Amino acid sequence: MQYDYLIVGSGLFGAVFAHEATAAGKKCLVVERRDHIGGNIYTEDIEGVCVHVYGAHIFHTKRKHVWEYVNRFAEFNHYINSPIARYGNETYNLPFNMNTFSRLWGVFTPEEAKAKIAEEVRAAGITEPRNVEEQALASVGRTVYEKLIKGYTEKQWGRDAKDLPAFILKRVPVRFTYDNNYFNDPYQGIPVGGYTPIIEKLLSGSDVLLSTDFFDRPELKTKAEKIVYTGPIDRYFDYCLGALEYRSLRFETKVYDTDNFQGNAVVNYTERAVPYTRSIEHKHFAFGTQPKTVVSYEYPEKWTKGAEPYYPVNDERNTMLAKEYFGLAEKEKNLILGGRLASYRYYDMDAVIDEALGVAHAELGGSK
Repeated sequence: MQYDYLIVGSGLFGAVFAHEATAAGKKCLVVERRDHIGGNIYTEDIEGVCVHVYGAHIFHTKRKHVWEYVNRFAEFNHYINSPIARYGNETYNLPFNMNTFSRLWGVFTPEEAKAKIAEEVRAAGITEPRNVEEQALASVGRTVYEKLIKGYTEKQWGRDAKDLPAFILKRVPVRFTYDNNYFNDPYQGIPVGGYTPIIEKLLSGSDVLLSTDFFDRPELKTKAEKIVYTGPIDRYFDYCLGALEYRSLRFETKVYDTDNFQGNAVVNYTERAVPYTRSIEHKHFAFGTQPKTVVSYEYPEKWTKGAEPYYPVNDERNTMLAKEYFGLAEKEKNLILGGRLASYRYYDMDAVIDEALGVAHAELGGSK
């Protein structure tokens, strides 16, 4: 055995584990299917703008130890996520807050906004929501639902809102303040220079193979005592129990000969007729003043085998199937799973880092 750990995937989980293992005196081989490190947080320079190639990644956390950890590898700026939603020729602030309600109804006070929402909720008459549409109507009423939730959510998941489970909407914050800060977390920002330099530092000391598909190289398993796997859990077991479902994304990135295209880093498009869910003007993550700007358009797509999986579809059928795969993984004593795809659940970046530190220190000894 040449290595202690063969790490499949160079995203956050794999890179953090590799760093901790290397610091503990272990030898790691990291294999990455793509031609670059970093997984979905990979950033690159286009026209002097740091571009989030696989969609916006805004770091935010309540975990002080995670914030202190990432600041060991980069300086973070003071970017605060304040997206806006566009519905036709109307624009609204997100998360749903007093600025939103004032634009919708002309109200000024929280009491007025609460009364308007309560009026619409009563009119809906839903006490036990069974799907996304009913969940929205029972929580924020018809106006917010039809203008700001319905179209976006249906595009994101490729299904009618009536066919989506209600729990999807529980991530959407509603506030009765004039505060456009999307996250309540005390620690927020974007790393100066992007995320790729962080991954480079985390992987320092590890051997890395790019453009290498783990499943095309079975001999790699003989090179390490243990495998740390961060890819899709069903793919590891060759879909022997059936394929899990995901949603995929396609990105269209354009360079515009202007210094400011949309005036905000993140704009959500909430009409079903607009094919993309959001546009990202990357320079605003870093308060850029470059003469040109780069904008990425995010198109949700149906996932098929071979496509890039982004979001697990955590309905009852897929949740049960994932548990069966986890049962198979438990029988493999030299296998360690981690990250969004191997765990088949959505993770924010701070949660991935926290999990990776916990797994690494349980494996290697020590504490987070």
